[in-house]
Amino acid sequence: MITADLSKTESRTYPARRRTQNIVGGASPIQAKNFALGNVTLEPNGGQVPWHNQEQEEVYFIVEGTGEMCLGNERQVLTTGQAAYIPSGVFHQLTNIGDKPLRMIYCYGPAGDVAHWRQELAGTLPKAGGEAPPLPAGAQPQCTEKPR
Repeated sequence: MITADLSKTESRTYPARRRTQNIVGGASPIQAKNFALGNVTLEPNGGQVPWHNQEQEEVYFIVEGTGEMCLGNERQVLTTGQAAYIPSGVFHQLTNIGDKPLRMIYCYGPAGDVAHWRQELAGTLPKAGGEAPPLPAGAQPQCTEKPR
């Protein structure tokens, strides 16, 4: 049996103030062809999965906290116990709007690389309203901070 233990799983911190741990795929001992799964912690007051899109379908499940979810031209607050479906190719962003960490689980399929992780580390994410569609009206701004 192949298992993964979140308490022993390495993490990576991104410029947009989030920490990601692969549960299935990436550096995890569990590898699957049809999906990837991970745990993400967004820092309070603005930690973010920045505006991006990808080929895979995806679901974000909020384990704890409060976030602003932007999906295409829609914007909605998500809280503990809620999930959002993200269709293939649609730009999306999740921002922690609370004063406590937001924890969420992502699941996307099929498994494989998602370019936004590399782009964020390199400071080359497509900018909302420029190389990417604009964020929905009133949305938190996209984190475009380059790594230090």
